[in-house]
Amino acid sequence: MNDLYRRGLEGQNLELIVTDGCPGLAAAIQTVYPRALHQRCWVHKMRNILEKVRRRDHDQVKADAQAIYQAHDRKQAQAAFRRFRSSWQRHYPGMVRQLARDLPELLSFFSFSRHLCRKLRTTNIIERCFVEVRRRIGGPWSASSTSRVWTGSSTPFFKDSTWNGKTAPSGFLHKQLDVTVIILFLI
Repeated sequence: MNDLYRRGLEGQNLELIVTDGCPGLAAAIQTVYPRALHQRCWVHKMRNILEKVRRRDHDQVKADAQAIYQAHDRKQAQAAFRRFRSSWQRHYPGMVRQLARDLPELLSFFSFSRHLCRKLRTTNIIERCFVEVRRRIGGPWSASSTSRVWTGSSTPFFKDSTWNGKTAPSGFLHKQLDVTVIILFLI
């Protein structure tokens, strides 16, 4: 993060950083870009949650957790979390405690327009772009790479964005969002 800052990404207009939940990255965000909100990826969080539950509880825990991020607003999401906690605290106290600790960063996307929430709550949009780039250039990316960065700027969304006649992956992130976003994830 410090290197990004030194290379000119000062983040005066940076509003949100979405990550996979790496603790070191979260700490760096608070240090280097303290004005930016931090959004933890719900897909990664769901994987972590579901790793900790018995198979017989998997579907219900998943549905109850999805009710949190699929809520209409932050207040409803917090109510959904309280229901989740009351249902699962006795069976999975560590998992519920971890979710409670991470909840503020998991709900940051509610600070933005409703039409952006689905894109902002995960790192999927950028991961999909990277899959497409890998497919087009061929071969795996270097395993020695420590991170990949994608920045989006406030430009209008063009619904007719295409890539060789096909709909562009997620409408191209830099055209999709009307806020400045930087998404980082470790490879």
